[in-house]
Amino acid sequence: MNTVKVGGIEIGGGKLVLLAGPCVLEGFERSLKIGRRAKAIADKLGIPYVFKASFDKANRSSIKSYRGPGLVEGLKILDAIKRELNVPIVTDIHETHQAAQASEVADILQIPAFLCRQTDLLIAAAKTGKVVNVKKAQFLSARDMINVVEKLRSQTEKILLTERGTSFGYNNLVVDMRGLPIMRGFGCPVIFDGTHSVQLPGGAGSSSGGQREFVAPLVRAACAVGVDGLFLEVHDNPAEGLSDGANMIPLDELEKLLTDALAVHNVTKTLEAV
Repeated sequence: MNTVKVGGIEIGGGKLVLLAGPCVLEGFERSLKIGRRAKAIADKLGIPYVFKASFDKANRSSIKSYRGPGLVEGLKILDAIKRELNVPIVTDIHETHQAAQASEVADILQIPAFLCRQTDLLIAAAKTGKVVNVKKAQFLSARDMINVVEKLRSQTEKILLTERGTSFGYNNLVVDMRGLPIMRGFGCPVIFDGTHSVQLPGGAGSSSGGQREFVAPLVRAACAVGVDGLFLEVHDNPAEGLSDGANMIPLDELEKLLTDALAVHNVTKTLEAV
């Protein structure tokens, strides 16, 4: 498997990596508070940490939903958090013109699931020279992602793939754990998104619902199957979260979740080495 380096972090080298933060930037102070707490927990457990947050959520269910501060202001906030915490940053881009500007701050450019087949967006992200993390679309099988990988490999080898659930009827997602080894078989490190995988898309009418109670068992299951990192949306008070509050993890529960995940990951890593 190819390893991918982000700052001083190696993804795919055997250590479990954490990409975590609020769904969308909620101002500098609160976003920093969330990132600082997540980093402290990750540091305590010896887990390399990448801060994540979106400057814009372009695919919200309703026109009335909060989208974020936007590209210019959002990148200023992300840059300040990056400097304050001294950690790499991952954030989404939605349009080709955002790639170059976002790459001035972000260490990982993330392609949202609904856009993962958009060739021009993939190529624009890859041409920046930054790591590209692609969320597997809810409507694609894991095997279909080889086409995404081949598009990116025309420009870069710095590729991460993220599993975030598959559509299962209306307003529901399921995780097919077979997809994790299938995508790792492409030679790319694979991340498991434990919070979007329990999302109920559009399940609350004008917004998405979620089943937070299933995050922990799914994370443990993914670590048992074998992954290189976890993607988790976290918040100090998910009920106040401006996006995806129903499936974000309370920061008070993060240490227990990661402790259990790390224990399973270490057993799996030992078995893979046998």
